[in-house]
Amino acid sequence: MSMFIGEALAGEGNEIAHIDLLIGSKDGPVGMAFANALACQSEGHTNLLAVLTPNLAVKPSTVMITKVTIKGMRQAVQMFGPAQAAVAKAVADSVAEGVIPKGDCEQLVIVCGVFIHPAAEDDRKIYDFNYQATKAAIANAMKGAPSADEMLAGKDSAKHPFQGF
Repeated sequence: MSMFIGEALAGEGNEIAHIDLLIGSKDGPVGMAFANALACQSEGHTNLLAVLTPNLAVKPSTVMITKVTIKGMRQAVQMFGPAQAAVAKAVADSVAEGVIPKGDCEQLVIVCGVFIHPAAEDDRKIYDFNYQATKAAIANAMKGAPSADEMLAGKDSAKHPFQGF
């Protein structure tokens, strides 16, 4: 498999976390997306590596991309603070728990889309919800969830929480 795809939502309110991610080899399409995310920055969309603390980046190397335009220092600090810490810890814990095989860490990269609502205020919730969503998205990606059968079984009863009606 050259690409694993995962998605998860966790939390509620303005601190809700929605993670979309790709996991794949450095020399494949995910590796190219990873390199482009770091090399092609734009105003309001500053991509960053997930680090547990400065000088301790996670493996597989993970780039976080913003899913909304960052407007102001409060949002920037939330992305570079609690969200970054949560994504990094979720990646590290996923390796520690064997969800991502430790032996694959140098061959894989992760591209992780992170949503921070402009009205989010509670850094603890931002951390907790992004940790939960990232862990779930990684697990979903690595096991191919949902399966086509699961998707078909739930398609008629599913209600999207933001569909507006």
